[in-house]
Amino acid sequence: MVADAGTLSQPVTGTAAGVPFLALPPANGDVPAPLVLGLHAFEPPRAESALAGTAPMAPLPAWRVYLGLPLFGARLPEGGVAEVNRRGESDYLVELFGPVVEEAAAELHRVTAELRAAFPVTDDPVGLVGVGAGAAAVLLSLAEGRVPVGAAAVINPVVDPALVIAARERHTGAHYEWTEQAWNTRGWLDFGSRAEEVARNGVPLLVVSGGQDEVVPPEYGRSLHDALASHVPGHALRHIVVPDLAHSIGPEPGLRPGPLTPAGVLTDRALTEWFHLHLTSSSQARGAGEA
Repeated sequence: MVADAGTLSQPVTGTAAGVPFLALPPANGDVPAPLVLGLHAFEPPRAESALAGTAPMAPLPAWRVYLGLPLFGARLPEGGVAEVNRRGESDYLVELFGPVVEEAAAELHRVTAELRAAFPVTDDPVGLVGVGAGAAAVLLSLAEGRVPVGAAAVINPVVDPALVIAARERHTGAHYEWTEQAWNTRGWLDFGSRAEEVARNGVPLLVVSGGQDEVVPPEYGRSLHDALASHVPGHALRHIVVPDLAHSIGPEPGLRPGPLTPAGVLTDRALTEWFHLHLTSSSQARGAGEA
């Protein structure tokens, strides 16, 4: 499975269940350690290595494994970028956004199983973090209970794909045709309306909104938080706004790590603190209790 393991003190690249990944070892070198899975966006960071550089969570005593989305990077379809663009122009929601989010969420169970077999990780439920469309896949996974999750964080989450369609219409000037299939796709990816399902297991969830996000403005992150609030304990739910964070949280072309901006530093710090509190601390407490 692993393409380039090196040593367990260095980044590891490979594939799990056909999904390319980049893994960063625990900060303290202790093994086994909890597992955190990261899913990148359609915009920068749009590759696993770029997300690893954007949200490294370096102090975290956990394996952070960043996964490539379907139809991106090494998983481009036959026809390459041109075919991806064709799907987006044909029907962005039905042929591109929806299928990528659905497959990314569905494959997490298989990916987790292979990573557990390959790395010295604990049996604790995983952590999930996603950006943009990757955040939508995280929310879908929570809603459908595809994999046991101990804590999650979403950055500029696409809480309703209609927001992305509206942004594309503003950018291209082209009208999107809302077919019955498009409405159905929007229905199961509208996480405000699925709040009770997203919260079904009470997973601690951090929602990070960019103050400069013109695709999913902060009020939508707040609305998701408020919809979840009646189903998730207060200590397990938080919404923050990072003032200077845009929808794209890295430089173009988004395939390699870029220098961390002040907004990026704040975002990475918030993620690190959240997973330390809700994932690694609880794992360490269980370990101490079993000792």
